[in-house]
Amino acid sequence: MTLAVKKITEESSLEKAFYIREQVFVKEQNVAPEEEYDSYENLSTHFLVVEGDIGVGTARWRFTKTGIKLERFAVLKAYRGLGVGGMLVRAVLEDVLKNPSNKNKTIYLHAQVTALGLYEKHGFEKVGERFMECDIAHYLMYYKPIGE
Repeated sequence: MTLAVKKITEESSLEKAFYIREQVFVKEQNVAPEEEYDSYENLSTHFLVVEGDIGVGTARWRFTKTGIKLERFAVLKAYRGLGVGGMLVRAVLEDVLKNPSNKNKTIYLHAQVTALGLYEKHGFEKVGERFMECDIAHYLMYYKPIGE
């Protein structure tokens, strides 16, 4: 099995991301579909983990009034425990760091990723029950590019 993470740049890949989120949130977790589900899609940067041509995990980041929010992490049940979540988090955070305008922003992670232990590994702190946060300068003290 070869898994690869890619930034979504085409409509067909975005449809794969929607399918994964529908499977995980609506069918598996019984979350009611939101009418505004796609309202921020055009303002977001999406990532997809694929095995061959099949989407198996997805995540996105977007700007908010207070910083940068990493959200919509979803991994198909059969692929959990295989490092897909970690691949997504890493790809999203690396993309955020590439943008110089993000230098003084705060990164917010949804609680969906707390199981990955990010707040322990990379200096994120819990904020209530739903989020973790870390400013980018603090995160950079922990960050090591892939391959180092």
